[in-house]
Amino acid sequence: MSSEVDASPAEAVEDVEERDPVRVALVNTLREAIGGDSLLESVIDGGDVWVRVAAAAWRETVQAARDRLGMTYFCFLSAIDWKQNPELGGQKIWDPDAEPSEGPGDGPGHWLTGKGGGATRFQIVCRLYNVNTHLGVTLKVDVGDDNPSIDSLVPLFRGADWHERESWEMFGINFEGHPGLRHLYLPTEFEGFPLRKDFPLLAREVKPWPGLVNVEGLPGESGEGEEDEAEA
Repeated sequence: MSSEVDASPAEAVEDVEERDPVRVALVNTLREAIGGDSLLESVIDGGDVWVRVAAAAWRETVQAARDRLGMTYFCFLSAIDWKQNPELGGQKIWDPDAEPSEGPGDGPGHWLTGKGGGATRFQIVCRLYNVNTHLGVTLKVDVGDDNPSIDSLVPLFRGADWHERESWEMFGINFEGHPGLRHLYLPTEFEGFPLRKDFPLLAREVKPWPGLVNVEGLPGESGEGEEDEAEA
């Protein structure tokens, strides 16, 4: 367990236990339910909780949160691609001859993955909530760098159906046990996964992103317009 405070690890844990014993107990219940080895990391910060678990314990963790913590409200499920692409410049431009680029600390095993940490490029994030205690938890799981896959939560929450279909369609993440992964937004013959960081927006080769062209200078700055006026 960790907290983002300026203190040693031991002092940080003690501080969190003193300030937020309710959420500490929540994390401990999950740890007891799935086993300490399966709960990889937890963060209690700002009155909220993030818990990252092993892929093999994903469905078991969600079931424990539902049954033992009373978190029966399924808020959302989504995917994250943590790949860095510092050359995007506000748009995705595809150069077929360019070499794959990786930013500082980027690459398999080095993705910068936010609260709760992570070890792979792709993660699934799920938010559950207890409508009686008004406590929630954000659950995270690593699903791999290539051919990402994880157990479906549809057997536990029917509402996860469309969320998983969207993550499958947009990120290419497979959900084992889902009753019917099929497109929500894209035509059946569509190739690729639009929300991956390395998916090319080919239309921007023909017409640049509007925000990167036709940029007007700030008042007082010299530019072509001012030069034209001076010449006139």
